[in-house]
Amino acid sequence: MKALVTGIDGQVGKALLETAPEGWTCIGYRRAGLNLGDADAIVRIVGTERPDVVINAAAYTAVDKAETEQVLAHVINAKAPRVFSEVLARTGGRLVQVSTDFVFDGTDGHGYRPSDVRNPLSVYGASKAAGEDGAGSDAIIVRTSWVYAAGGANFVRTMLRLMRERDELRVVADQIGSPTWATGLARTLWGLALHNQPGIFHHRDAGVASWYDFAIAIAEEAQALGMLKRIPKIVPIATADFPTPARRPSFSVLDVSSTRAVLGDEWVHWRRHLRTMLKEERSLA
Repeated sequence: MKALVTGIDGQVGKALLETAPEGWTCIGYRRAGLNLGDADAIVRIVGTERPDVVINAAAYTAVDKAETEQVLAHVINAKAPRVFSEVLARTGGRLVQVSTDFVFDGTDGHGYRPSDVRNPLSVYGASKAAGEDGAGSDAIIVRTSWVYAAGGANFVRTMLRLMRERDELRVVADQIGSPTWATGLARTLWGLALHNQPGIFHHRDAGVASWYDFAIAIAEEAQALGMLKRIPKIVPIATADFPTPARRPSFSVLDVSSTRAVLGDEWVHWRRHLRTMLKEERSLA
């Protein structure tokens, strides 16, 4: 089996390369090697490589910047999956498209099921929803949330830096979701690729948290590992106290029961995965 993985300079793409199943040929592309804004390049590369699976982990993820870069966000997040889908229909491969909890508006109080109605609040969310549509009914679409990894650009590493620099942090406490370790997500993506059944799936780590809860856990786990000398004061605030250009869903917990039923794997709590990631981060220092 042959897989083509996009976005290997990002945290999910890197994790996909590190967790590739034994016996698979895995070809990775960075942004510089495969410009998702270039439809001809996508057609040419997929036509040449003829992979059994394309896992599209690349995306425009600058949520706030997307509000003013709408065209670019839609070209990368919406048009590229459609092009992948069209060329794979000719070559016989399957698209695995990574999507996001931001396709939902956060107004429901239950965990969002794959079949629930989407209503994105931001340009980023809308572009990813359009990418799901472009991927088509033959694709495997996997929504996830709050992704982080050692060495990546993410909330965990930002908090660690700020905790070392400041005596007090203010963190939003009224947005609820689920942190997700990129390595765990990668394993699910590979598992679903092997299962080879099209549809929409959800992946997140077990448990839920606010950004404030997540920050507290980062501080406690990092201090226990000797990565912080002291924990600064962490103050919970409301979303209204920290306005951003893009609106975020206030509750974006994903129901992953159908995914876990298909894969039959262990569902690990986010704090356990956070501890593992921090140990990896410490080894990089």
